[in-house]
Amino acid sequence: MASEPSAQCRVMFQDKTEEPAQRKLGKLTVKYNRKDLQRRLDIEEWIDDQLHLLFDCEEEEIPELEIDIDELLELSDEGQRSRLEELLQECGKPKEDFINGLLYRIKGLRKMSGPLKK
Repeated sequence: MASEPSAQCRVMFQDKTEEPAQRKLGKLTVKYNRKDLQRRLDIEEWIDDQLHLLFDCEEEEIPELEIDIDELLELSDEGQRSRLEELLQECGKPKEDFINGLLYRIKGLRKMSGPLKK
């Protein structure tokens, strides 16, 4: 059998590295709507761009500042505005346009729950 030229053995390997990523993505899309995730990502990118303009500096030079969208969503409209003014108190430039823009963008956005605990 081994001497027959037509009978060749083939060894095939399956690539298992991609499979866990696909499963993870499946769980993610079941828990969160892709449209909501994309909207949230767009808002976070907008925030980042606006902070660069407000503080007129490079990312490394921006003061430690964390704008938590979920925290804002838990507050009333006035609470959201007050929290943003508090976070941006070190900014010397006018921040009303940024605050109004952010409050407009987060309208209708749903709070995301924390990661699932196993």
